[in-house]
Amino acid sequence: MSEQLRLGYGTNGFWDHRLVDALAIIADLGYEGVGLTLDHPHLDPFSLDVKARVAAVAHRLDELGLAVVVETGARYLLDPRRKHEPTLVSDRDRDVRVDLLRRAVRIADTLGAEAVSFWSGILPAGATREEGRERLLSGVEKVLVTAEELGVDLAFEPEPGMFAERLEDVLELRRALGDPARLRVTLDVGHGVCNEPDGPEGTVARAGDLIANVQLDDMRPRVHEHLEFGEGDLDLAGVLGALDRVGYTGLASVELPRHGHAAPLVAERSKRALDAAWSRVLEERGKTE
Repeated sequence: MSEQLRLGYGTNGFWDHRLVDALAIIADLGYEGVGLTLDHPHLDPFSLDVKARVAAVAHRLDELGLAVVVETGARYLLDPRRKHEPTLVSDRDRDVRVDLLRRAVRIADTLGAEAVSFWSGILPAGATREEGRERLLSGVEKVLVTAEELGVDLAFEPEPGMFAERLEDVLELRRALGDPARLRVTLDVGHGVCNEPDGPEGTVARAGDLIANVQLDDMRPRVHEHLEFGEGDLDLAGVLGALDRVGYTGLASVELPRHGHAAPLVAERSKRALDAAWSRVLEERGKTE
């Protein structure tokens, strides 16, 4: 890979594997990092021995030479009956989500992670946009205090169907908070196909140096379904080239959380597709230098 962009793979695509095995496979395939989702199958941030577990994971990442971004999109970590709840915009128990995010920041600090990635959540029926905005601002402000104390970047992900679902929503959030340096952006390139008005490459260009984390997957317009590369409308070389042009130097990790049944094969296919796409980027770059 290039001296800038580094490829990773999301551990949420390896739920059927022990974390130590997933990390080894990811490293063996030539990935340079992982998007590590905090959840009970791999690294439960609420376990009684969480400090020891985090220390062990940090040691293993170091052994394998893997960089890491902490992801917080676990489905049922906080409520076994309600997917992703409570969130930063829920009617109640929003501080439970804030507590998770603060724990994630502390874990990220121990791991030496490059960012903590998170999203807003779905605004409940009956809540107004202004209520959602006030809830989101309040929650993010609280998490920012911990992030700034520890020097950890937060990377807010616009998520289709959630309260903050497009990049412009995240940029507005940053403006409302005074453009804090520690609040940056996670871009899922598939979302650029799904619901961004200027597509994935345009979204990358708009986000620019605010990008702190990238998730890689294919997608189709107006359908929020994570697909393997080549199964949707994403121009993989095009979006990698766009990231290269804005000077992105962080992790770009494959995000296929529903492909765990064939994780090693999917990860291998994904790596081949990414390597081929990156070769085209380098070829085009050579023509312009």
